[in-house]
Amino acid sequence: MAGKKKPLVVITRKLPDQVETRMRELFDARLNVDDRALSQPELVAAVKEADVLVPTVTDRIDDALIAQAGENLKLIANYGNGVDNIDVAAAARKGIAVTNTPNVLTEDTADMTLALILAVPRRLAEGAGVLTADSKWSGWSPTWMLGRRIWGKRLGIVGMGRIGTAVARRAKAFGLSIHYHNRKRVAAAVEDSLEATYWESLDQMLARMDIISVNCPSTPATFHLLSARRLALMQPSAYLVNTARGDIIDENALVKLLQEGKIAGAGLDVFEHEPSVSPKLLKLAAKNKVVLLPHMGSATIEGRVDMGEKVIINIRTFFDGHRPPDRVLPARL
Repeated sequence: MAGKKKPLVVITRKLPDQVETRMRELFDARLNVDDRALSQPELVAAVKEADVLVPTVTDRIDDALIAQAGENLKLIANYGNGVDNIDVAAAARKGIAVTNTPNVLTEDTADMTLALILAVPRRLAEGAGVLTADSKWSGWSPTWMLGRRIWGKRLGIVGMGRIGTAVARRAKAFGLSIHYHNRKRVAAAVEDSLEATYWESLDQMLARMDIISVNCPSTPATFHLLSARRLALMQPSAYLVNTARGDIIDENALVKLLQEGKIAGAGLDVFEHEPSVSPKLLKLAAKNKVVLLPHMGSATIEGRVDMGEKVIINIRTFFDGHRPPDRVLPARL
């Protein structure tokens, strides 16, 4: 890009310092130093002026916003693994390319998934709270704070992509039996290495597992994939973990099952109406029926820097006249 006019890149949230520094070196980068979510009028102003918009999962880049984009806007380089916050089809109709940052958050998200798989049955959050509560801990007892053993349990993974496979590798090491449901069966070599059982029917898998882990992407096809009907298929002793996207689960139905004791518990890092969290879920968390985390599954320094480097590569490649390595096409969603 030497000798060329630097593209104006508008970044909607604060990114790691080293990513922002590199962006300033390469582009005419407009940073969000206050890390304040942009208002709708501010987003409109950004798309009217920018050559590149770098949004995050908290920014809603819908058809109405894209329709107001100026002629200069040629690339939306999402700082995120998914693109459920962007109307990719609307962008394509307006001649705007869309990219994302895949393959850099797999291990971090899988780590957090396994952490919740451990935390919920073994009551880790509840136990930690005992030591910080007002009343004094009375000491060890053979029948106190009993959880459930992980070893030997059946784990059903909904979505056996990169993250689901990484979760399976970790879970196998903890003695869990691996089961999965996916749009298509994974390679035989992967199945063999994980000793994994494929379920063509999600309903049948849900009814037989001790723990369910949601690891599929959020798409129109996966909205409320775990519907009230499907959640009701789970065993009363089963646990549900979600580190994917909140709208994959019918949250109201999940709350009802937890309130009625029809499933044993849940661990959630994502919510259907983020950043709003259901007051009913918060009450259940206070009663130690569910473990809630504030969407921190991918929150590692290394992961965030890797995401930024992906964004930079996509922008540079695009303005060098080549196809960005992480371009997202509507037909593939």
